[in-house]
Amino acid sequence: MTIEIDGSHLTIEDLVNVARHNERVSLSQKAREAVQRSREWIDSIIEKGEPVYGINTGFGIFSEQRIPATDSAKLSRNLILSHAVGTGEALDDEVVRAAILVRANTLAKGFSGVREIVVDTLIELLNKNVTPIVPSQGSLGSSGDLAPLSHLALVFTTDQDDLEEESGFARFDGEVLTGKEAMTSAGIERIILGAKEGLALNNGATFSAAVAALAVYDAKTLLDAAEKSLAMSLEAVMGCSAAFEERLHQARGHQGQIRVARAVRALMDGSSLLDAYGRVQDAYSLRCAPQVQGVGWDTLDFVRGVVEVEINAATDNPLLFDPGIALSGGNFHGEPVGVAMDYLGIALTEIASISERRTFRLIDGHLNADLPPMLVDKLSDAGLNSGLMMLQYTAASLVLENQTLATPDSVHSLPTSAEQEDHNANSMTAARHTRDIIKNTAHVLAIELYTAAQALDLRLRQNPDAQLGRGTGRVYQRIRETVSYQPVDAWWGPEIEKVRALIMEKQLDFV
Repeated sequence: MTIEIDGSHLTIEDLVNVARHNERVSLSQKAREAVQRSREWIDSIIEKGEPVYGINTGFGIFSEQRIPATDSAKLSRNLILSHAVGTGEALDDEVVRAAILVRANTLAKGFSGVREIVVDTLIELLNKNVTPIVPSQGSLGSSGDLAPLSHLALVFTTDQDDLEEESGFARFDGEVLTGKEAMTSAGIERIILGAKEGLALNNGATFSAAVAALAVYDAKTLLDAAEKSLAMSLEAVMGCSAAFEERLHQARGHQGQIRVARAVRALMDGSSLLDAYGRVQDAYSLRCAPQVQGVGWDTLDFVRGVVEVEINAATDNPLLFDPGIALSGGNFHGEPVGVAMDYLGIALTEIASISERRTFRLIDGHLNADLPPMLVDKLSDAGLNSGLMMLQYTAASLVLENQTLATPDSVHSLPTSAEQEDHNANSMTAARHTRDIIKNTAHVLAIELYTAAQALDLRLRQNPDAQLGRGTGRVYQRIRETVSYQPVDAWWGPEIEKVRALIMEKQLDFV
């Protein structure tokens, strides 16, 4: 399958297919015509000689400095070289591929004034699997992700000198090479940028949007898994079904809450364990889970809307409009993405938090409805075996880390460029922190699923005639097909990782 981009219809699912599954990309004919038209507008502006920011002027604080047309290529090259000052660990390849796709889609809208070859080269990077090495730190999200995008551009752009030491680095065919070596090996020609093309490449919150799109996709996976882990924990402790009754949730009206309760009812349909212990009501981590986890779905709906707009947005500056009018503005500002990522990070932190509380209840012999403490195989084993004690420690540690990572980033700003850029979005940091929260939350949910499966093994041994819910029974069976019940202490870590893979690879989505 080839994903055709036109600047307006890129979906999050398309982005994931390109970033993670190496789907091929092409440029629509309509987009080609729009790109050609916008380049003609640039040529017209240059011919008239009127000062237009970023086309024949300096950048930022130097915006009043006129640059002669003969220096256009040098201006673009200097912008890329001077702005490629990121630091920190390299971003994952999937993030870089997602950012390349978003940038190509942005330029395809026909407001940026680049030549077709610029968009085609970005697409070739994807189709021939050349992945620039891009440091993860150094972006304020305004004026967009300048440093990461400049590191990206180093690889496929050049100048008359064509110095290898100024070509950055890229991964190709399993090796990390200089950008020049990688492009040569892949058979892609590096390009000399023209007027405005440097600014068109590095101006915009593209990496923030790329991380955000991947986060939206993964967040849905985690919210689905959280409903399954909740249902299994509820059955394991023989919880009360009344808290999930439809009328109760309709009475409040929040759609996410209604959705979670409905999903849990479906998963537990047919269970004989519910209400079997005789409690009137459960602790909040069970009883209020629809209210807590439902906020995750409501938040995700909002965030998805923001991100879907952003990956189809024109985000550099200035933008070109018919009949060749250049308008300077601030579409590069990453505030929408930064705020959305803060929201999502907070919501997912709560998903992990309530999941850890359920894991705690499952292993506490005073709270788990007469199962052995720490879910050891039998009471006589306690002491010699620690059971699943340490799993909760790990979950608690990750939840505590999430609570720090979820502190909003978008509310923090420092001025740059001699106060010309006096309010910055911090969107890339917000997106990176949310990506970390997602990784942690996936592991916390894997721990709950693993612990709930162990608890159900012991519960079914106590009650041989008991029936699991139709949905929870299938989830339990899938987990047991992957990891077996362990009656004595074992190296739990690799088994948790296997359950985590079940979540992230959507192997539990059949229910």
